[in-house]
Amino acid sequence: MLIYLKQGCMKGRQNMNNKFVEVKRKSKFPKILIAVIIALLFLGSNIFFFFLGNRLTLNGLVIPWGRGEISESLKGIDNVEKFKKLFSIRDELYLKYDGEIDEDKLVDGAIKGMTESLGDPYTVYMTKEEAESFNSKMQGNFSGVGIQLDIKDENIVVVTPIEGSPAEKAGILKGDVILKVDGKDVSSKEYDKAVAMIRGEKGTDVTLTLYREDKGNFDIKLKRDTITVKSVEGEMLSNGVGYVTISSFDEHTDKEFLDTLNNLKGKGMKGIILDLRGNPGGYMHTAVSVASQFIQKDKVIVATKDKYNQEEHALSQGGSFIGTPLVVLIDNGTASASEIVSGAFKDYKVADLVGTKTFGKGVVQRPLELDDGTLLKVTISKWYTPNGNNIHKSGIEADYEVEYPKELATAKYNRSKDPQFAKALELITEKLK
Repeated sequence: MLIYLKQGCMKGRQNMNNKFVEVKRKSKFPKILIAVIIALLFLGSNIFFFFLGNRLTLNGLVIPWGRGEISESLKGIDNVEKFKKLFSIRDELYLKYDGEIDEDKLVDGAIKGMTESLGDPYTVYMTKEEAESFNSKMQGNFSGVGIQLDIKDENIVVVTPIEGSPAEKAGILKGDVILKVDGKDVSSKEYDKAVAMIRGEKGTDVTLTLYREDKGNFDIKLKRDTITVKSVEGEMLSNGVGYVTISSFDEHTDKEFLDTLNNLKGKGMKGIILDLRGNPGGYMHTAVSVASQFIQKDKVIVATKDKYNQEEHALSQGGSFIGTPLVVLIDNGTASASEIVSGAFKDYKVADLVGTKTFGKGVVQRPLELDDGTLLKVTISKWYTPNGNNIHKSGIEADYEVEYPKELATAKYNRSKDPQFAKALELITEKLK
């Protein structure tokens, strides 16, 4: 999972239903001319909407741009003639291809090729089905096998299996690399496609080909089930210590988090261990809201800067737990939005970070929903910690480096044997003295 800027809806105004009934060579020039005009209109409207969304702040400010600034931003996008090749190829396919042609698939394939050519695994075009799967996951409910995934070294890797899921029961582990889904190769360039392939109707089977460092390649057959992810869990430990885990930053994680803290406070909580290990990220606004509970109002939680050096700052909303002793657990599965929280805590020294270096994803995506139900998820900016650090591909170092033994990683989790948790408990206990 990645960092997303939530917005209402970016609608691309285009008509995909202009089917060819008959192709005649003598009409080729007019069609190309019409195609170029359509392309100009399409590009103009969508570029405008893209920059419109890119100027929105993390919570939606009004756009101050004038026409001159828009024109300046579009310099270099002047060779639309190149796009006529796309329509020429389309003509040739209809003229010569001996087989059925699904124009919707042609369009989807062309757009997917366009995004894949960028070489950015986080910028992807999703079909209607893929978009529905993506949106349901962000709401915290989906049908699948129950694994949190991300991209590492151009591979699709398991960040963590969800507790009680088919994946956990089958023995899938953090760090496993997914090579194939039902015999089809998958790669980081098709991350969202791979996720959609793994999900499916409850009760159906899917076979994953995995690679594990000490085992090599192997297959696991799984039966899909309904996965309901409660992103926040909390419990009281001894001596006034509350233990809270956040598994992802979904739509309602900030509310769940505050409810959990208030519940534990009512039970006598004086200090908190916050576990962000294996948290792959999610919505930026929920991460900002969570961090705000411990950081003074109007302090910068995270800043973003786009390709035009336009900067936006997300400020703390203030919270009820400022000054509460806090220790945060992190590891190489702590990614994206969870790194925003960790980075803010580290820079403001409101918490000790315990564990290992985080994943290192310092870029932001915005999902742009189109009228036909498809979706473009595009990297729009880099993000920076309050001290101005971009952690992309470098991660955040722990204040207290504690490795998690490999032999424990392959066994069922036992908190009493967890050296990272033990160190966190030691630190929070000391803070409460």
